[in-house]
Amino acid sequence: MASQNRVDLDGNPIKPITICMIGAGGFIGSHLCEKLMAETPHKVLALDVYNDKIKHLLEPDSLPWADRIQFHRLNIKNDSRLESLVRMADLTINLAAICTPADYNTRPLDTIYSNFIDAIPVVKYCSGNNKRLIHFSTCEVYGKTIGSFLPKDSPLRQDPAYYVLSEDASPCIFGPIEKQRWSYACAKQLIERLIYAEGAENGMDFTIVRPFNWIGPRMDFIPGIDGPSEGVPRVLACFSNNLLRHEPLKLVDGGQSQRTFIYIKDAIEAVLLMIENPARANGHIFNVGNPNNEVTVKQLAEMMTKVYAKVSGEPSLETPTIDISSEEFYGVGYDDSDKRIPDMTIINKQLGWNPKTSLWDLLESTLTYQHRTYAEAVKQATSKPAASS
Repeated sequence: MASQNRVDLDGNPIKPITICMIGAGGFIGSHLCEKLMAETPHKVLALDVYNDKIKHLLEPDSLPWADRIQFHRLNIKNDSRLESLVRMADLTINLAAICTPADYNTRPLDTIYSNFIDAIPVVKYCSGNNKRLIHFSTCEVYGKTIGSFLPKDSPLRQDPAYYVLSEDASPCIFGPIEKQRWSYACAKQLIERLIYAEGAENGMDFTIVRPFNWIGPRMDFIPGIDGPSEGVPRVLACFSNNLLRHEPLKLVDGGQSQRTFIYIKDAIEAVLLMIENPARANGHIFNVGNPNNEVTVKQLAEMMTKVYAKVSGEPSLETPTIDISSEEFYGVGYDDSDKRIPDMTIINKQLGWNPKTSLWDLLESTLTYQHRTYAEAVKQATSKPAASS
């Protein structure tokens, strides 16, 4: 049970608040709801289309937090209840988004509507009702690094200043319009600019979060098990799906892109600090990532193969990876950034936060969950004879 004598970073008592969480049933929302229920006295109005990932928090009346979380099944696109729920809360957290790269260039219209148009009413309702907003953006708003445009033999390519992404200094560099993969980043940048303008012109209290590859249990779905068979989730779930099915991991364009990965539980600690320290968090954009966990996608595949062999007790394939072109995997219009390394100066200064979990440890925890949750279901699905047409 949460202690009633909790204080913020400045030593002030933390008062219980009501949080309207849009997208509470997703990967990040489910972990944040768990944290809020277990460790704080706050109430949550949980809004989403699905609640599968938070069912364990909602069902039994005997749970100590049964009266502190309410689920409201709604789609923010077209539900008149949204404003009244924002008004009932002290803080709105908006997690709703289409955020799988496979959709950016195959469903650019949905991507732009979901991440910009559908988010506009949320911003309006917060501003119009003097409510604080924590909005989840993405590290994709940075686009490509300055370093990626330097000549291949330039000594400047060794200078981290051309790669490290800073909230208040780095430009947002996207590919040409025909590379529709940037529809997501562009929509997210536009809503950030709208929120920032509401803060500057109308005094709205806001915090913007830019996640850098948060991974962990309950991320995305396993195609054909708890998601569409033809669905393409993000890299962790894609690779998990291959491992569960004893298939080679598909490396898009050789897996040369570099990424930093952070454990969801570390990231949620950062979000809780933002929630409970508004005086330090308002008006800021925060990178939330782990610069110590940088690998190429190919190195990630190799590490996941080793970790999965350890947690499952099953031998790895002789050829654990295969190369595939981005056009074949994602469709026409795909483009990518080379590196994504977060500058951690602002979040460290404002909230004193640093990530803790190593890449090996977070993969071991996550793949243990994936194996325990899905291995049997995948085995049954793959052992069934294919249905005749």
